[in-house]
Parts: sequence; structure tokens; C-alpha cells
Amino acid sequence: MNSTKNTVLISGGSAGIGFEIAKLLTQKGNHVIITGRNQERLNQAAAQLSNATAIVFDVTSEADVDQLVERVKTDFPELNILINNAGFAHAYKLTDTERAWEKADEEMQTNYISLMRLTEKLLPQLSSQKEAAVVNVSSIVALAPGLGVPTYSISKVAVRAYTQLLRLNLSDTSVKVFELMPPLVNTEFSKEIGGENGIPPQQVAEEFVAALESDTFEIHVGGTAQIFDVFRTAGPDAAIRALNGI
Repeated sequence: MNSTKNTVLISGGSAGIGFEIAKLLTQKGNHVIITGRNQERLNQAAAQLSNATAIVFDVTSEADVDQLVERVKTDFPELNILINNAGFAHAYKLTDTERAWEKADEEMQTNYISLMRLTEKLLPQLSSQKEAAVVNVSSIVALAPGLGVPTYSISKVAVRAYTQLLRLNLSDTSVKVFELMPPLVNTEFSKEIGGENGIPPQQVAEEFVAALESDTFEIHVGGTAQIFDVFRTAGPDAAIRALNGI
């Protein structure tokens, strides 16, 4: 897929992986729309980008989604790439917490239900373009769940399955469907789960853009490639043990 002269919407684009992808894509001549819930952070991010629009937006709010979709239709009719990057994670263990289902509800709503809703509402516009893409950011834990992030892992399994099914459903259309699978990344988002030990977000952005250009639809960034190999050759139990160091 062409990685230049696109109009790209990135949810959660003001920091971390989303911001680094936005930065690289603007440098390659794309117009990028970044969204997030914090106006000040969005403005600071947009000021560092050469060709970007910042829109305050809460991906978990259906009203916000509807407003965003209508604005995109009016102001950015050429939108042809959606990158579902917004996410949320609680760090806890299933055996040492109370009311874990409340954490699960928040994570599933943010990481899966909201992603599905935004994609569904933007698909008619994307499908009208000559070339388009949906990019869903899942995770290494979609292959092997992490003991310290149980519901985050489950939500990313859902994202992975949704992505695979969406790709099949859109196989005869102009919309290509990508899954970006980072390992632990050193961002503010991942601080609670040991993100300082992760790879830099710039590496995720660079590997993503290379995969976009080569139509590599399942993108195993960094250590995800190793876990995938274990999963494929030794099975899911071995992959879970390898990921969790047991």
C-alpha cells in the first residue's frame, strides 16, 4: 500500500506509539488526524507534526464517535486510513484482586468494543476510497496472555479475532486490514506494567510503515516475532510460559 499522500486518522495519537506513527507518516507526506481526550496534550503533539489536525475525542463515548464521524465526512472526505491505537490497561493478577470484572469491563469497552464501533461507523467512507486500510493495534499478549495484564490480554485476543474476520469480510473490497502486534513498549501508557524495559515506540512506527508499504497484514514487531515462532512450533502453552518467564 502507498505510504504517502494519504489522510490518516489515529485514535490515541497524542503520545506513545500513536504519536510516533503520526510523526513518521507526516514526514512521508500524509495528512494525519490525531485524537485523544486531553486538549492540551493534543495541541502539544500537533505542534510537533508538520501536517496534522488534532481533535478532542473519547473513543468510549458513542456521542463523540458520531460527532467525529460526521466531522470527518465533512472536513476530510478523502480519509482512507484508520489506525485504531487507543487503549487502556490495568495491571493486576486474577487471584489477588476484588471485583476484577469492573476492570475487565473498562478494558473491554476501551480496547475492543470502542474499536469495533469506530471502525464500523467509518467503514462506509473508507470503502468509498480507491485504496484504504484499517489498522488495529493488538499486542504480543494476543498470542500469549500476560499474568500481570489478564483482561488487557483477553481484550487483545478479541481484537486479533475481529481483525482476522474483518480482513476476510473485506477481502473483495478496496480496504486492506492490518494487525500491528507490538511487544512491551517504553511509553507512558505502559509505565504501570514495566514499560521502561520495553522497546522504543519509534521502532514500532518504523516497522509498521515498512509493513504497510509491503502489504504485510500481520505485523510482529520486535519480540512478538519470537513469541509467534514459539506459538507456531511448540504450541500455545510454551508461548505463554516463554512470555511470562516460567
